[in-house]
Amino acid sequence: MSDGVEGNEERRRTGDAAGPEPQGVPEPRPGEPEPAAQPEPATLVKAGTAGRTEARAGAKTDEPATGEADDAAPAAPDASGTPADAPPDSTDTPDDPEAPDEAGDGLRYERLPDAPPPILDGVRARPPAPPGLATLVAAAVTALLSGLLLGDGLAVNALILALPLAAAAWFAARQAGRRPRRSSLCWGAGGLALLAVPVWSDAEWPTLLAVLAAAGLGALALHGCRKWSGVLLAPLGPVLAVRRALVWGWRGARERTAGGEKDLGPLLRSVLVAVVLLVVFGGLFAAADRAFADLLGSLVPDVDGGSGVPWRLFLAVLGLAAALAVAHTAAAPTRWDGLGPGPGRPRGRVEWALPLVLLDLLFAAFVAVQAAVLLRGEDVVRASNGLTYSEYAREGFWQLLFATVLTLAVISVAVRVAPRSGPRDLLLVRAVLGTLCLLTLVVVASAVRRMDLYMGEYGLTRLRLSVVAMELWLGAVVLLILAAGVFGARLLPRAVLASAAVAVLAFGLASPDKLIAESNLDAHRDGRTLDLRYLAGLSADAVPALDRLDEPLRSCALRSIAVPDAPWYATSLSQARAHDILTARPVRNHPCRDLLTDDISPSVR
Repeated sequence: MSDGVEGNEERRRTGDAAGPEPQGVPEPRPGEPEPAAQPEPATLVKAGTAGRTEARAGAKTDEPATGEADDAAPAAPDASGTPADAPPDSTDTPDDPEAPDEAGDGLRYERLPDAPPPILDGVRARPPAPPGLATLVAAAVTALLSGLLLGDGLAVNALILALPLAAAAWFAARQAGRRPRRSSLCWGAGGLALLAVPVWSDAEWPTLLAVLAAAGLGALALHGCRKWSGVLLAPLGPVLAVRRALVWGWRGARERTAGGEKDLGPLLRSVLVAVVLLVVFGGLFAAADRAFADLLGSLVPDVDGGSGVPWRLFLAVLGLAAALAVAHTAAAPTRWDGLGPGPGRPRGRVEWALPLVLLDLLFAAFVAVQAAVLLRGEDVVRASNGLTYSEYAREGFWQLLFATVLTLAVISVAVRVAPRSGPRDLLLVRAVLGTLCLLTLVVVASAVRRMDLYMGEYGLTRLRLSVVAMELWLGAVVLLILAAGVFGARLLPRAVLASAAVAVLAFGLASPDKLIAESNLDAHRDGRTLDLRYLAGLSADAVPALDRLDEPLRSCALRSIAVPDAPWYATSLSQARAHDILTARPVRNHPCRDLLTDDISPSVR
């Protein structure tokens, strides 16, 4: 026995309590190096007749601190369950957690399972350094402009707010040592281009769609993702970073206000002095000249009192949080690409190809029937099912739209489990899925043709125009999938997102409400029924077209269209054009109840 062990036995016999032996750490053998410091073990739970208690580092919490306790019970086990005074090669380790303690006290120890790591630990970057002065100034400017400009609607102010927001992201990324890629710059430029839609159009639904698409492109520019998981999850990055970003911004502000070379105090004092000077002298000049007062009043935002002030303060706080979240994401982006699933287990050729070949045959049969109907026209429809052409078109459009979406889902699953053992498998995949894509394009064309026939009979509406645009974009996605089968699928996720952004931009700049009004008026001039009640619910985009109606139809259609007298930063070009038209030709006070419900004869100039 080693000297350390003999000394231990001697102290046990003599009851020497000069210093208790450390619990849970075995004595090293002679000639062996000292054991390295071990990290704190997992939590142990002591269970038995005495109840459950927790113990750290393998020691019993109720054990006395004197050496006499060694005679009453053996040393507590360490984190692995081995008694402290047992040699390293001892076979007395209590592997069975249900086995009672040998001392007979009915106690046992169980290892609790370790908590699983958070799902984002593997893809989240390390916390960045506190933000610099430029980032904090850009965030403060964003907050100020949000409180001043966002309370009156969206137009040019959306584009104005995007500039300091992009500046905050740029400065934060440069401070963290990140250099933007060309693809990130392209995504950012695309997001700014989408904000031209609220500048151009007054309709709320294309504006909302464009703002959401711009936010998605901005998130992709911050993260630089390339895979499907990154493209789909990138918009969550700034949202999930809000709490951390607020703490991050507070730390940066504390560092900049604590004195030193980059103190924020001189800048704040300079801004305060500038604001005081502008307010004092601006008020004096406005009182001295009415023309200057009108110019100043049109440029400076009107901060309402009462309930307007809390709302603008809320918008300012929201803008500050958004700017800090965007800057934090630019400095430490989450790598969403790491969460994407890997390729699925490849299937055999017969198992994979048989369902898809049968699906191709079904599509081919449907396409053959559609060719006969669409080429030969209404007589075939009436002879086959007794429906009119418009009823036939309306009945099948939604089913074809859903079939297109479902086909894209089938293709995505089929690509993931496709056989990939050699060139023959690659040829099989291209042939089967390529045929399916081509037949899907015919289905898309059939759906669009059906809706075109239906709109020719009953006119254009927002819903009909939206679903046709959606169907056309799905056709573009199918074409991109065909191109990916030939040139490779590496760029497919970003290409699909770019096509969606282009579609949203084109849809917004086309002024859908204006197209709807012009289409219905052209049909009305040819003798079709005019739904004046529906046209009266359109936005200011439709005012130039509705201005062509004769009185009293013109006034009845334009009376319900709101063209608010908003400030310059919240007025779109469409609103400004409608305001000029209604100022030159005001709406007259005609009774319109009967005109909004009855069929109206052609009266379009």
